[in-house]
Amino acid sequence: MAREELQRAAVGRPTALTLGIFDGVHRGHQALMTRLVESAKRTALAPGVVTLHPHPRQVITPAVQTSYITSLEDRLDLLRGLGLPCVVPVTFTSELAQTDAADFVGLLVEHLQMKHLVIGPDFALGRCRGGDPETLHALGRELHFTVEVIELLEGAEGKVSSTDIRRALSAGAIDQVNALLGRRFSLHGPVIYGVQRGRTIGFPTANIAVGADRALPAVGVYATVAHVAGAPLPSVTNIGVRPTFNDDAALSIECHVFDFDGDLYRRDLRIEFAARLRGERKFDGVDALVAQMKRDSAAAREVLGA
Repeated sequence: MAREELQRAAVGRPTALTLGIFDGVHRGHQALMTRLVESAKRTALAPGVVTLHPHPRQVITPAVQTSYITSLEDRLDLLRGLGLPCVVPVTFTSELAQTDAADFVGLLVEHLQMKHLVIGPDFALGRCRGGDPETLHALGRELHFTVEVIELLEGAEGKVSSTDIRRALSAGAIDQVNALLGRRFSLHGPVIYGVQRGRTIGFPTANIAVGADRALPAVGVYATVAHVAGAPLPSVTNIGVRPTFNDDAALSIECHVFDFDGDLYRRDLRIEFAARLRGERKFDGVDALVAQMKRDSAAAREVLGA
């Protein structure tokens, strides 16, 4: 399968590549891509990235639940937005997990004409992670490509990592998440029918369906920006189970878009998270909930400058 995917992605000219998962396309990934583009320009190569999906952990240890900061679609769009004309998603399978480094690198040379490989110091690929930097340098001499090892971007608490972002998300630390990403964390999906209780209390909401494998912020209320037909609109979003109504409901993502009365059902809606306003609470009744929602809306407007 990997061979076919690489064949389809060939750009018809020699390339400088990097390889990895790149979930989140965070500031560390962005720094790596910037270096890759610079190296490619210096050597007259086409810059490209091979991104693996699903996460190898999901294939090798399926009992361990894997969550993603970005959907694969968003990941590819973000990578292309960094100036990479060659963005290649490769399906990680049990067969690929058993492929040794030399064979996989050979595929990159054969199908993508790889002449330069940019990696981090702790990079490894192939069966049993046999393709470490030293091994790749040796393979480069044999297969006629060069290897560039760069230091990874570090933040205040060390190297920027997808694991740290997931941890911050689960804690509701949106400020930290956005700082590590270099942009606002976002979710998008189709607007589906919910219980439609919001309209009856003056706060109509769009109930957004996202993939079960997406990493979500901690339950609570957030100041958000909703993108409706390409227009960014201020909004407030609740992630939770509606404890005030004792619905015994599954987790939902409900967005109230300010000053908007159009129909959003079945449309795709993207929301960006700007700040966490509070945790989820159970109120004594609808009046108390509505009063708090008014305060939440005012706080969100203040945060967003709307």
